Amino acid sequence: MATARNRRTESGGTRRRTPARPARAGARGSADSRQGRRRTRRPARTATTTRRTPLFTGRAVLLGALVLLLALTLAGPVRSYVAGRQELAELAADSQALSLRAEQLQGELDRQSDPAYVAQQARQRLNYVLPGDRLVVIADGEVTEDERPALTPGTPDDAEQPPWYEGLLESIATADS
Repeated sequence: MATARNRRTESGGTRRRTPARPARAGARGSADSRQGRRRTRRPARTATTTRRTPLFTGRAVLLGALVLLLALTLAGPVRSYVAGRQELAELAADSQALSLRAEQLQGELDRQSDPAYVAQQARQRLNYVLPGDRLVVIADGEVTEDERPALTPGTPDDAEQPPWYEGLLESIATADS
């Protein structure tokens, strides 16, 4: 038994194959039926025609779903991380402001421990006078009906002034009415 290659070489050319199916009753011939089949087939694809791919493939949809799931999973922790960083920044700013305030207060405490500063503040705020100093109070010059002008010590009106307790009782009676 000879192989197909041997048969070709023995017959002296290429061997024609007969169709596997029998020809239809109205067919013209085997050559015409082949041409007819060629006409009914789709045109051969060339380099210029492209195969149309679907807009989303199954892999793209799966990848998109995984990315969405990952984003939803990480959204909560990322939000809390950002809020924590913001809170840390606010606390750092508060700490800086408090340390500055502590330095100011420490400076004020150091000043108040100085006896010269204490004496200066006593003279300024409480009108304290050291022995030998002269206190001068400047009034605006207006005298109301109930008020008497201030008297300087050593004037003849010293004898007419009532004792201090009578002045106190009089001021209490005035405030009570």
